[in-house]
Amino acid sequence: MNNNVLITGGAGFIGLHLAKRLLDQGYQVQLVDNFARGVKDKDLDSVLNRHNISITDISVLDENSVLGLGDEYEIIFHLAAIIGVDHVMKRPYMVLYDNLRMLGNMISLAKRQNNLLRFLFASTSEVYAGTLQYFDLPLPTPEDIPLTIADLSHPRTSYMLSKICGEYMCKHAGIPYTIFRPHNIYGPRMGMSHVIPELFRKASDISQDSDIEVYSVDHRRTFCYIEDAIEELVRMVESEQCINQTLNLGNQSPEIEIGQLAKIILKIMGKKNLRIKALPGSPGSPVRRCPDMAKANRVIGYEAKIDIEEGIAKTYSWYVENIFEGHGVGAK
Repeated sequence: MNNNVLITGGAGFIGLHLAKRLLDQGYQVQLVDNFARGVKDKDLDSVLNRHNISITDISVLDENSVLGLGDEYEIIFHLAAIIGVDHVMKRPYMVLYDNLRMLGNMISLAKRQNNLLRFLFASTSEVYAGTLQYFDLPLPTPEDIPLTIADLSHPRTSYMLSKICGEYMCKHAGIPYTIFRPHNIYGPRMGMSHVIPELFRKASDISQDSDIEVYSVDHRRTFCYIEDAIEELVRMVESEQCINQTLNLGNQSPEIEIGQLAKIILKIMGKKNLRIKALPGSPGSPVRRCPDMAKANRVIGYEAKIDIEEGIAKTYSWYVENIFEGHGVGAK
């Protein structure tokens, strides 16, 4: 392989793991990031020291900067987005407006390419939230379920709506696309504002025989380790069956209660004597979320393989070395 690949949000969690894998397979990789969420750390430095990769520090909101990136990319991954509860709750208008502006700029760039093979758009599992709220959402959830817009007066709707509108834009832009909807991807360098690293932090900061507060203990999720998620993404790129398709990205089983997840984490950390103090469910958090992976597994010929205990152990090892003892900062 020597295809030229562009990755927006390339210094972020999924972006950098994806870049490493593509380099291993012989791709030429161009990262784009303004470091609003991505971080400059030793992991990024290590990747940038390899051959066939470079990074451009620009905002994807700047149309002139985006269109100046060139016209020789065969594959474009658009991962950059404004996310996070704090942004969504405090400035929902800008979350919707800016996410659509970024995507519009990237589609304009895609249309200028001399030999575009694929435009891959990172959507979200949140697109199913409205259907879950108002109708009978099947679980596991297939990609072809009709999407419903949640209450427009609620700030949280802005992010989900930006992704639903983004999917529509990709489908009607006249470019070869693949839309993927990530579900609970985790692993090294994912930042701290996610349930697994948050539990790492809480458990690290308290002594044995204490209480650890855990929200939404009875909520159920399936988790997908980053190596499996990247394998799925790369296979989506390399399979023509994925052209003009919308696919879940993640793992269908096992479903794990957050309380059970906390027990696994405490076991791996050697903190089994901590007592779990169950707190109410987080506002807006669905009791269950589980992707139906039948379609994706069929077209890419792969199912996630790394079990939750192995994945958490690898993730915890990275956090100990790089965050808790190394005093670094993970990608947001």
